[in-house]
Amino acid sequence: MAVKTKNAFACAECGWTTSKWVGRCGECQSWGTVDVAGAARTTRTTPGPVSSPAVPIAEVGIQDAKATSSGIAELDRVLGGGVVPGAVMLLAGEPGVGKSTLLLEVAARWAATGRRTLYVSGEESAAQVRLRAERTGALHPELYLAAETDLGGLLTHIDEVEPSLLIVDSVQTMGSSSIDGVPGGVTQVREVAGAVINRAKAQGIATLLVGHVTKDGSVAGPRVLEHLVDVVLQFEGDRTSRLRLLRAAKNRFGPVDEVGCFDLVDRGIVEVPDPTGLFVSHHASPVSGTCVTVTMEGRRPLLAEVQALTVPATTPSPRRTSSGLDSARVAMILAVLTKHGVALGSADIYTASVGGARLTEASIDLAVALAVFSAAGESPLPAGLVAIGEVGLAGEVRPVRNVEARLREAARIGFTHAIVPAGTEDLSGIGLSVARVHDLRSALRAIGQ
Repeated sequence: MAVKTKNAFACAECGWTTSKWVGRCGECQSWGTVDVAGAARTTRTTPGPVSSPAVPIAEVGIQDAKATSSGIAELDRVLGGGVVPGAVMLLAGEPGVGKSTLLLEVAARWAATGRRTLYVSGEESAAQVRLRAERTGALHPELYLAAETDLGGLLTHIDEVEPSLLIVDSVQTMGSSSIDGVPGGVTQVREVAGAVINRAKAQGIATLLVGHVTKDGSVAGPRVLEHLVDVVLQFEGDRTSRLRLLRAAKNRFGPVDEVGCFDLVDRGIVEVPDPTGLFVSHHASPVSGTCVTVTMEGRRPLLAEVQALTVPATTPSPRRTSSGLDSARVAMILAVLTKHGVALGSADIYTASVGGARLTEASIDLAVALAVFSAAGESPLPAGLVAIGEVGLAGEVRPVRNVEARLREAARIGFTHAIVPAGTEDLSGIGLSVARVHDLRSALRAIGQ
């Protein structure tokens, strides 16, 4: 059947089309990505050869799609069990967060099991990567290293080494003289990624691509890049903290609600299978203005400490400063406390999380409220207490998810008392003394105030 296409303009980022040129894409809002889609032409599609015959779904073999361990348990947790042969994974993160260090460790663990690995660096020389590998103990005869920025050279390295794991650091540095644009541009990134993905699928090579990020933290380059790959991983971390979190934004082989924890140290990157202690400080005696809560990072419950400090205001407009917490949500909680009789109008209030944790879940509301109340009254909360619950504008304490899993984690660490929303499921047998509260006033009575 003949299909006729007329002159149009298309966005190189998301594929949106328009009949006239515009400077900004109407779909993804990207600037400067709309260009001529092509001149009018008539094409005819005819039947052609197939790559593999169609068979009943029950007869399709699954051996080639079974995951194998990468050698790093935290990465396997995020991927859903391990690395699938032929899978293409995109790892994105801010500069300096430790992407290259993590992937070099993955390459070394993979090679240590006798599986050949090819690490292609387009941002550093081979000598620079070699020095880092020596420092982190990532030297292994089955780990091959190449410094390459040309797509043709990259494909030649793949054919010569025949790896079972390929790491490209990064896809934005690769380019080809036969493709329009400069390395890192929309056209180059799309074509380079497509060529690498086709080779990985054809030869069953597990592939990890490093991707740059934009100012807002999203993956740089065309949006189609995220659609082409099987897994999109986000590597996050605060520059002032050693803790690094690995999340899956897309995963065709497993869940997207898991999180892996790593510690970035001088000798490289180390797994943190039990990161709870990183977010809770240890005081020799009870201290006012602190409250421990349990937040969920994916399916993993983590204990975190909220701290608050109130001091008399020295200016007509009291200060409200938050670190690691949602400032808008903290302001709401302060308003609820004021409405319920806690005098905060003439005080500077500072709130923060411990250990550089970023706490955004609504379940920490009750802990923030109790920490501020404790700081304002200079009265420490009972020892061994955790508080979990969302606080509404009317002062009600709303239920949150996975309360049982949160309390089991708190009991494992050694906490003895908990304040949770009323209506929570049966929590008998956990080993904690649980107080169920309907509102903020009930929570304050539960702590003896």
